[in-house]
Amino acid sequence: MLLTVIIFLVILSLLVLIHEAGHFIMARIFGIKVEEFGFGLPPRALVLFKRGDTVYTLNWLPIGGFVKLYGEDEAGSGSVSVKEQKVSKKDMGRAFFARPAWQRAVVIVAGVFMNFALAVIIISVLFSAVGVPMAGDKVEVSALVKGAPAQSAGLKVGDTIESINGQKITTPAQLVSYTKERLGQKLTLKVVTKDNKTETLQVTPRKVYPSDEGPMGIAISPNVITKKYPWYQAPFSGTWEALKESYMILSGLVVLVSQLLFHASVPTDIAGPVGIAQLTGQVVQIGPVAVLSFISLLSLNLAILNVLPIPALDGGRLFFILIEAIFRRKVDQRIEGYAHAIGMALLLALILLITIHDLFRLFTGQPLIPQLK
Repeated sequence: MLLTVIIFLVILSLLVLIHEAGHFIMARIFGIKVEEFGFGLPPRALVLFKRGDTVYTLNWLPIGGFVKLYGEDEAGSGSVSVKEQKVSKKDMGRAFFARPAWQRAVVIVAGVFMNFALAVIIISVLFSAVGVPMAGDKVEVSALVKGAPAQSAGLKVGDTIESINGQKITTPAQLVSYTKERLGQKLTLKVVTKDNKTETLQVTPRKVYPSDEGPMGIAISPNVITKKYPWYQAPFSGTWEALKESYMILSGLVVLVSQLLFHASVPTDIAGPVGIAQLTGQVVQIGPVAVLSFISLLSLNLAILNVLPIPALDGGRLFFILIEAIFRRKVDQRIEGYAHAIGMALLLALILLITIHDLFRLFTGQPLIPQLK
């Protein structure tokens, strides 16, 4: 349990630090003053070092980190006054709130981009180094009904059916269709066994058979192959896979909101901090590849959640910047402040609700994902 918690905190900290590094890098590129880059969350434990205007600190809560930009708190103000904002004339041009809207938007989106990029890199490396399981162009026997025609003919679990009556078979649907058109007829099957021997068998599919058995009495599935992508193709395939997973994550969030609003319940497959920590322990037991896949999925979740137009998150701040860009006027700081406060309260309430759900599942012994049990 202790090891699981440590690994969970390390993974979470890595994802948050990479996110904050995105804000930090773009702020430095645009010449925005960065006051602090903190490892962990306050209260501050000690100052590690200072480079330029930025102080690098170590904080007591070992979860992620943060970046403090000069003038960030005033980013939502209306008219900018040096006296009111207590910003020196020397540093006015380096304050976050005084920069053009597009620069502030890029700084905010940079964190989301870094999380998405991390997921793409991990997926691409796995696609190139390990490969990705996918359905092949052969049909395997996955189960046999005792006494059915297939077993009587000598078929065994794990055999690959390459052809029937000389016609090449590449999908389960093709085999089913071909067989049902020839019920009661003797069929010649070319089969490759698990030890790579080729055999020719004859099977007569039944005209009358139980609905859950089929004419030959076999269960079939496409063979699974591992496809490795060349290094130059992997980034494109990895990006496409990350986009597909992002869509699935976004769809899951829609289901969560819908079920909360209309059914006042949390979906069974939604997890909060406790559930993710529990799932971390299950993934670690599977192996390093599963852990890397898990990190990429969490990174995408963090990216999607942050880019949504929810006050208190990056997407909420981006939303107010877009309003400013459209109407050529900054939103009043008090209004934006109230919106972020309400958004944070709602988020904390949602996290609390999901955490209660996670704890109930944990104490009742319910697995987060049954197939990992």
